[in-house]
Amino acid sequence: MTDQEIFLRNAMETHGDAVYRLALCRLQNTADAEDVYQDVFLRLLGQPAESWDGEHLKAWLLRTALNRCADLHRFRLRCPALSLEEIPDMARPADETADGARPAELWEAVAQLPEKLRTAVHLHYAEGYQTEEIAAMLGVPAATVRTRLRRARMKLKDLLGGIDDEEPVSDYDGSYPHPRRAE
Repeated sequence: MTDQEIFLRNAMETHGDAVYRLALCRLQNTADAEDVYQDVFLRLLGQPAESWDGEHLKAWLLRTALNRCADLHRFRLRCPALSLEEIPDMARPADETADGARPAELWEAVAQLPEKLRTAVHLHYAEGYQTEEIAAMLGVPAATVRTRLRRARMKLKDLLGGIDDEEPVSDYDGSYPHPRRAE
């Protein structure tokens, strides 16, 4: 086995799940996610093995996956495919919570989010990236990522029937005292 093959195998074992989950989150279709997974690692095969460190490699793989997902999305605009509702439970992640329960309702709500919000949620909560790192991957300002995460949380709260439990931070009523003039 060559060094390149060993490098590729290690990259697939280490970061393959993250690439697949991101593609599945973006595309909502297992077949397309598998195609993206394959394309990403085929592109990695053409890269020199000695120039990668762990986090740089993962970021490159996820950025490449995002680009390939965008390519497939443009293709789907020209050639429509089945929606997630037409493919029950097949395209949903099978992650489990700490108590062993499957958060099917949450994943169904996440699947209803617009693509930009869904991607930000996935990269932040499923992959553990900070907003600045997500911003660099997506090519947008960090404030945009934070806004997308906030909007996604608000939409998920509405979709899941959450309660409004926000309390005011202070008793300030919004009125300002009149400034004093120097005499």
